[in-house]
Parts: sequence; C-alpha cells; structure tokens
Amino acid sequence: MTDITVDITVDNAVDGKLGLADLRMDPAALDRQAAVAERGGNPQLAENFRRAAELATIDDEEVMALYEALRPHRSTAAELEVLRTSLIDRGAPRCAALVEQAAAAYARRGLLR
Repeated sequence: MTDITVDITVDNAVDGKLGLADLRMDPAALDRQAAVAERGGNPQLAENFRRAAELATIDDEEVMALYEALRPHRSTAAELEVLRTSLIDRGAPRCAALVEQAAAAYARRGLLR
C-alpha cells in the first residue's frame, strides 16, 4: 500500500490517477459517521461504521482474506480463533467480536470446514 495520494477530482479519476489509497476512509471520519448514526437512532449502522474504522487501518489484501475466511465452509473453528486473536492484537476488538459470533453461529449450523 502506498502513502502517495492525489487530489480527488473528476480529471484525476478520468485520467486513472486515483488509486485505492486515495479513496480509503479515515478511521476518525468513520467514527464520526458512527456517532451521527447512533444519534439518529441507528445503532446497527453505527456499529458497522465502527467496524469499518477498525478495518481501515488493515491492509486491503488482509481485509479480503478476512472476508474469505468468514465465508461458510472456508475456515475451521481453530482458524477463526486465530483470526479473532489477530484482530484483537491489531486493535480491532469489534471485528474480533464479529468473528467470534460468526464462529459460534457456523458451529451451530454446521458451516465450519
């Protein structure tokens, strides 16, 4: 992932000068959106924004691997536990809790590998 960014303009978009790093959301902005959603009476959306703020600090390939691991029949309970622990270690406790909830639901429904 590169730290070089360009201004977000129509010209830069048309010219192909924008990359994923230019479009990445700032965790603080996502936290502010969470606060707005919560004040607006939408706690589920607020929690989604807070998880997104945690994911915004993780490399794109690792986020895609997380999504892949959470697909049914892709991971064992042990693999999901390793993933949960790694998210805690990275400062992503909300995402870790989601993995824990998914692991429990997958175990109940026979969706683990």
